[in-house]
Amino acid sequence: MDKVLTVEEMMLLARRRVPRMFFDYADSGSYTESTYRENESDFSRIKLNQKVAVNLEGRNLRVKMLGRDIAMPVAIAPAATGGMQTADGEIKAARAAEKFGIPFSLSTMSVCSIEDVAENTSAPFWFQLYVMRDRDFVNRLIDRAKAANCSALILTMDLQILGQRHKDIRNGLSTPPKFTAHSVWQMMQHPLWCLRMLGTGRRTFRNIVGHVSGDHDLASLSAWTASQFDPTLNWSDIRWVKERFGGPVIVKGVLDAADAQAAIDNGADAIVVSNHGGRQLDGAPSTIRVLPEIVDAVGHRTEVYLDSGIRSGQDVLRALAYGARSTFIGRPMLYGLGAGGEAGVARVLEIIRKELDTTMALCGERDILDVGLHNIYSNDIPPRNAPKRG
Repeated sequence: MDKVLTVEEMMLLARRRVPRMFFDYADSGSYTESTYRENESDFSRIKLNQKVAVNLEGRNLRVKMLGRDIAMPVAIAPAATGGMQTADGEIKAARAAEKFGIPFSLSTMSVCSIEDVAENTSAPFWFQLYVMRDRDFVNRLIDRAKAANCSALILTMDLQILGQRHKDIRNGLSTPPKFTAHSVWQMMQHPLWCLRMLGTGRRTFRNIVGHVSGDHDLASLSAWTASQFDPTLNWSDIRWVKERFGGPVIVKGVLDAADAQAAIDNGADAIVVSNHGGRQLDGAPSTIRVLPEIVDAVGHRTEVYLDSGIRSGQDVLRALAYGARSTFIGRPMLYGLGAGGEAGVARVLEIIRKELDTTMALCGERDILDVGLHNIYSNDIPPRNAPKRG
C-alpha cells in the first residue's frame, strides 16, 4: 500500500481486484453521470493562493465535529456494499477510522450489521438512517444504534425514491451475487476476492435481514425500496427521529439554502451538503458549487459538512475555505477497501492527511482552523445567478 500515492491510484488498483458489478456500484452515478463527474471536476476549477516566507512549524489539522476532537477534518461517509468490496469491509473501514482518530459512519444498507461493527471496534461510530414506511422497523433500527453506543444518527433525506443507476442494472448487481454466467465470469477473474468472501458469513444486507422477502438482487431490493422508502418524508420527521434516538442527528442530502434552514428549524444538529455522490438527481449541481450559499444561510447556526467529490487533501482544504466545518469521504474509502482492505483505507486516510497538510502549508497556514476564502486565488465555477448571454 505504501507505493500507492493518490486516491486515483487506489481506485485503479481496486478496479483490478474487485468484480466489476461491485466496483461499478462504488464508481458510478445515476443516469448520464453528469453530477457524478462535476462533483470532482468543479473542485479542480478552484485555484489556491500560494504564500511564502511564513513560519510553518507546529502545524495543526485537528478539528471538532459535534464536539468530538478528530485528527483531521474528514469523516468516513456511510456507503452501501463496503462488505462486497472486500470481506467484512465495513468492520475493516471502521477499524481504520478508529486507529486514525476520525468518525466512521455505517450505512443502513451495509453488509456488516450495526452489531457486527460494534462488536469489532471500541470507538463509538455514527449510524446512517433511511426513513421507511414501516416505522416499527425504523424504530428498531434506532434502538439498535442506541444499544450499539452509536454517538450520532445521520438522517439521509435524498433517497425517498431510487435514482436511475444504469450500470447496476446492466451488471445485474445483487448482494450476495447470483450465480449467473455473467456474475460467475466476473468473479472467476478475481479468485482472491472470492476466497476472502468464502471466509465470511457476511454477504448480504445484514441490517435488514428478516425484513425483505425473496432474493436480495437489484430487482428485489428496488421493489422493497419502492414499497418501504417513504416518499412522504418531511422535515418534521427529524424531530421524532431525534426524540427516539436521544442524541444528535445530522441531516444529509441538502443542496438548497431553504432546505438547510428547514432542517435546522426542525432540530438538525448539523447538515451535510450532499447529492448522494451523484447517484440520485442527475443534473443537480456539485456540492462544492452550492456550499457557499448554504454556509451563508445557516453556517452561523450549525455545523455544515460536505461530501460528494472529495478525492484529495486539496479538495478538503477547498471545502474548508468555502466554509465547511469538515468533510466526508465515501468512494475513496470503498477504493481502499477493494484495493487493500483495512490497510487500503488506512493508506487513503494517510494520503489525504499528507496532501491536506502539505497544501495548507504551501498556502501559508499552520492551523486548519485558520483556512478561509483568503486561501482561494480564483474560482472558475459560474455563479448561480450569472447573467444570461444574448
